[in-house]
Amino acid sequence: MPGADRCWLALLATIGLTVPAAAQQPPPDSVTIIRPPLSTVVYDRDGGLLGEIGPQARRWVRLLDLPAYVGQAFVATEDRRFYQHDGVDVVGVMGAVRDNLLRGFGSRGASTITQQLIGAMGYVDRRDISMARKMREAEYARALERRYTKAQILEAYLNYINFGHGWYGIESAARHYFAKPATELTLAETALLAALPKSPVNYDPRAHPLAALRRRNLVLALMNRESYISDGQLYVAQRVPLRTAPNDGLSAHAPYVVEWVRQWLVERYGLAAVNSSGLAVSTTVDPDMQQAAEASLMAGLSRVESLPGYRWPRYGTPAARAAEGHTPYLQGLIVALDPRTGDVEALVGGRDFRDSEFNRAVQSLRQAGSAFKPFVYGTALAQGYPPTTMLIDSPLTLARPVGPPWTPENSDGTWSGAVTMRTALARSINIPAIRLALSVGLDSVAATAHRLGLSTPIPNLAPTAIGAADVRPIELIAAFGAYATLGTWTPARVVTLVQDAAGTPVYEAPAVAPDTVLDARTAFQLTNLLQDAVDRGTGTAARRLVPASLPVAGKTGTSSENIDVWFVGYTPDLVAGVWMGFDQPRTITPGAFGGTLAAPIWGQFARAVYQRRPLPQTWTVPEGLAAVRVRRRDGGYAPDDASDSTVTEYFRAGTEPTPAAVGAWLMTQLRRMGAIR
Repeated sequence: MPGADRCWLALLATIGLTVPAAAQQPPPDSVTIIRPPLSTVVYDRDGGLLGEIGPQARRWVRLLDLPAYVGQAFVATEDRRFYQHDGVDVVGVMGAVRDNLLRGFGSRGASTITQQLIGAMGYVDRRDISMARKMREAEYARALERRYTKAQILEAYLNYINFGHGWYGIESAARHYFAKPATELTLAETALLAALPKSPVNYDPRAHPLAALRRRNLVLALMNRESYISDGQLYVAQRVPLRTAPNDGLSAHAPYVVEWVRQWLVERYGLAAVNSSGLAVSTTVDPDMQQAAEASLMAGLSRVESLPGYRWPRYGTPAARAAEGHTPYLQGLIVALDPRTGDVEALVGGRDFRDSEFNRAVQSLRQAGSAFKPFVYGTALAQGYPPTTMLIDSPLTLARPVGPPWTPENSDGTWSGAVTMRTALARSINIPAIRLALSVGLDSVAATAHRLGLSTPIPNLAPTAIGAADVRPIELIAAFGAYATLGTWTPARVVTLVQDAAGTPVYEAPAVAPDTVLDARTAFQLTNLLQDAVDRGTGTAARRLVPASLPVAGKTGTSSENIDVWFVGYTPDLVAGVWMGFDQPRTITPGAFGGTLAAPIWGQFARAVYQRRPLPQTWTVPEGLAAVRVRRRDGGYAPDDASDSTVTEYFRAGTEPTPAAVGAWLMTQLRRMGAIR
C-alpha cells in the first residue's frame, strides 16, 4: 500500500522525526513572514477600482480591520484546530492517514494554515510530494509559530491566498469579486471567498455557480459547527443569492487608461516600485463617462464594418487576428476631458487591449485633416479678420520646394466662388482654408497650434492648412478646450494623487492655473462659427443625437484618401474627440468622412453623458464684441432681416459693418483675396 506508507511517514515526521534539510534551504529558526509584492492599484475619481498593476494583484489588509467572521471562516474551513496546534495538526494528520487508508491516497489532506503559508511564501514547493518537503514544511511551520502570534500568521495567510484569476489576498478578492474592500464583506460574501482556496477553478462563482454555492453553504455550516455563527445567522446567510460584481469588480473597462498610468508611474518611480510597492493612484476618470465612451466607440466601429462594400477584415473574425504589433481591423479612439481643468474623464485608446496595448490616443501620430482648420480660422480672427471675410473658392495651383506643383481640391470636386468665412468653415471647404492660411501666414498658424498645446512639428507648407501635419490625438482634442473656455487652456492630465502602501501621499497633482492662450473675443467668434458647423455644416450627425438645447460646437476632419476620420466637439464643460482609421494607414472606405463616421459616435457619447448631468448654459458674449445681423451668402448688412438667410455675426467693437461701410469693406476683402483688381 504505497499511499498508506506515505501517510504513515508523514505522520512520523509530524511527531518529531526530522531529516537533514537540503543545502539551499534556510534553517528553520531563520524563517520569517515575508511581505509579498503588492500591486499598484488605480482608482477612478470616485474611488472605484479601474485596475491593478503588477505580476500579482494583491493589497495588504490588517486582520484587525476585518470583520471577525472573515478570519473565522477560513479557520473553520481550512484549519479548525488552528488555535490549538503548534503549526502542525497531529490530530488532523492522524485523521488524514485513517481516511487515506480507508478511501485511497489523496482523499483528504491535513495541511494547516501555517503550513499553507509556508508554501505560499516560497519556503517549500508544495507541488513537491517528497518526504523531505513534507518534513521541511512541518519544521518551518513550527518555527514560524514560535516566532509569531496566531493573529500575525492568520493575517499573513489571508493576504497570501490565491483566489484565482491572478487575484491574491482577501483585499484583492473582495475588490474583484464584490467591488468592495474586504473590510465591508458580508458574512455570505466571506464564506464564498473562504470556499475558493480549496480550488479557485472548480469553485469559481461565475464559471461554476452551483458548485460555488454548495461550497459556500458548506463553509457557513462549518462556521456554525465551530460556534462562530449562530443558527439564525446560518439560516439567513445560506439563503443569500449568489452574486458577484460585473466586469471583475472594475468600475469601468479602462485598460488603456491603466496602461497609460503605468507608463507614467514607471518613468517617475521605476518598474520595481510600480510592480511591488503597493502604490495607490487616484485618477480623473469618470466611470460613467468611460463606459459611455467605450460603448459608443465600439458600436460606431461595428456600424462602419457593416456598411455595404466594406472590404477589410472585421473585428472578431479569424482574418482579423492581430500580428506584427498592429491590428488589421478598423481601429478607433475617443478622449473626453474637462476643458476647465484638463482632467481626462474618459479615454479609449483602441478597440481591444488584448490584441494591441498601443494607446492610439496618447502614442500615435495621425493626420488631423480638416480638424486642423480651426487653427487657421482662429489665427485669422485673432489678426482682426471679421467672420464676414469673403474667401475665394476657385482652382489653385501652388509651387512646391521639390517636385511638381500642388493643385489641391475640395472633397466634392466643385467650386463655390466667393464664400464667407462662416460658410467655408461650416462646409469644410479646402481651398478657402488654404488661401486664408497663406494670407495670415503659415508660421502664425503653427504658432497658434503650438500655443494651444500641440507639441508635434507643424511644417511651414500649404498642405498644413488642411491638416496634412501629423498630430498626437490627445493634444489635438485638448487644444479645443481653449475654445470651450473662451481662451484658457490646461494640459491634459489623468493622475491626481499617488500614495504609498501606508497611505502617505508621494505625489499630488499641482494646482495649475489655466494659461490664457486666446483672446476671449477670438475664442467666442470661432466657437460661434463652429456651432454653425455642427448645426448646418459637416457635423450635423452629432447635432441630431443630442438635445436641441445643448450648446455644441465642433469640427469634422478627413485626411487625404479617406484614411483618417475625426470629429472633435465641445460644450462649455466638455471636450471630446473621436478618431477612426487603421494602424497601417489605408482608405477606410470610399466616401468615408468624419461627418458620417466619427460625428455619430460623438453624438451617441455626448447624449449618454448629458443624460446624467445638467445641460450647461451657452457661452456668454465677451465684452468688446458687437452683434450684427448679416446675410449668410455674403456677410452683407441686414439688421432688420430675421429670416434663415441671415445670421447674427459678432464683430470686434468698432469694426462692425454699417450701411455706409459695408460696400467698401467687401471691395477691400475681394481685392485682398485676389478676386478683383
